[in-house]
Amino acid sequence: MLSDAEGALAVRLARLSAAQALGIPPTGPLPLDLPAAWSERRGAFVTWKRYPGGELRGCVGFPIAVLALTRAIPEAAIAAATEDPRFPPIRAEELPHLTVEVSVLTVPETVPRGTPEAMIAAVRVGRDGLIVEGRGASGLLLPQVAPEQGWDAEELLEGTCEKAGLPPTAWREPWVRVRRFEAEVFGETAPGGPVEREPPVSPDDGRPARRS
Repeated sequence: MLSDAEGALAVRLARLSAAQALGIPPTGPLPLDLPAAWSERRGAFVTWKRYPGGELRGCVGFPIAVLALTRAIPEAAIAAATEDPRFPPIRAEELPHLTVEVSVLTVPETVPRGTPEAMIAAVRVGRDGLIVEGRGASGLLLPQVAPEQGWDAEELLEGTCEKAGLPPTAWREPWVRVRRFEAEVFGETAPGGPVEREPPVSPDDGRPARRS
């Protein structure tokens, strides 16, 4: 569990790493005195969005814990800015008009294979992100995607299949593996501005609670 201060540090590290890679003069040094826990391997994603509209501009990361956070966050930040195949690379002059968001993931666990109704019931919107794998294809959607799109659990399953390039109902097939994970999400409220932890999931309906 990251503290709010550690979340803000993660976001700062992501922005400074991308800025350095794009040749932007630094506004401060890269954080070197990182928490000891960050030496542990964790999955992490970095997302860039246009401000103030919030349109996606790049999102890349490591779904599996293969790197320590000290490496995963900078590498994901740079890759999201320069290597997301869905978008042209972010230009240096764009960065001041983008917000950055860091998601630190739990270890993915397999959603038990069962009836479609049981699998839908096992996925909680706002809490769970999903990974779908089958026939050499894979796709991932972060927990925040479903609430942003107004999806229910079945639509999240279908959307993750489509992200993998599979038919939307492929999650029902025995040759498809579905895994779920949670994430701690921290993002800027404005480019380079204050960082907030994404709101927790409401126990009432599985949707994120509103920020106060």
